[in-house]
Amino acid sequence: MPVFVADELLDRLIEEDVPYGDLTTDVLGIGDKKGKIVFSTREPTVICCTEEAGRIFRKLGGTVEHMVPSGEYLPSGVDFLEVEGTAKGLHAGWRVSLSLLEHISGIATRTRKIVDSATEINPNVSIETSRKSFPGSKKLSIKAVLCGGAHPHRLGLSESVLIFKHHRVFSDSLKGFWSTIDQVREKLPGKKLTIEVDNESEALTAAKAGIDIIQIDKMPSADLKEIIKKVRDVNPSVKIAVAGGITETNAAEYATTGADILVLSSVFAGKLSDIGARIFPFD
Repeated sequence: MPVFVADELLDRLIEEDVPYGDLTTDVLGIGDKKGKIVFSTREPTVICCTEEAGRIFRKLGGTVEHMVPSGEYLPSGVDFLEVEGTAKGLHAGWRVSLSLLEHISGIATRTRKIVDSATEINPNVSIETSRKSFPGSKKLSIKAVLCGGAHPHRLGLSESVLIFKHHRVFSDSLKGFWSTIDQVREKLPGKKLTIEVDNESEALTAAKAGIDIIQIDKMPSADLKEIIKKVRDVNPSVKIAVAGGITETNAAEYATTGADILVLSSVFAGKLSDIGARIFPFD
């Protein structure tokens, strides 16, 4: 996946786990012995961050002999990363790489399940993730989302215009707020305007104002179909995003509403992928 992960992040991951060397390997006197580590799936998994795991081992003197690229959906029992090196290097990279692979592949796998579930109902619906990844993990989380077949809804506050009620409360009046929309368009003619609403009245007002994307927040799927129809009757070109509480269990249900975009954060938390690691010496 085309996500650049800086060496600084990988160095920090190594430093967190091996700040002063590996006491066990040192005291056993096995550090210079040669061996191999092999990572394998223990369940169907969208593998993610094999490239970063390989780079970690290279930093520790290892040689990558086999690597399945990120984004592959593998069945259980597949060896997807093999590295040769010294016992010292293999043990130093073992746990940090395993933790990285299990956490990030977990996000990728949950994402793929939601994408498959929703697009089976509506092939044109876009699955997009919110900014609620764990602080400091954005680069890796975004890579997982892309590997799972989804896209980030927003990468941050700098590149898109999404107006929340927390912005609107600073207007002198509701009427005054809507009068500023044309000014925003003039300032940023190359940007789409998105506004979040939480009821039918606000959605219809936004449609009449010519907002590009209306994001409907925390509304049951059963209520959305009729509201989306009314909004499109007012403005056929508007795009509808729905957000709030969308998970693997109900993504297909929300896909039936006719929404163009499902915005969710549920992929960022959940079960780690079950990945095994075997270390053995050369004969």
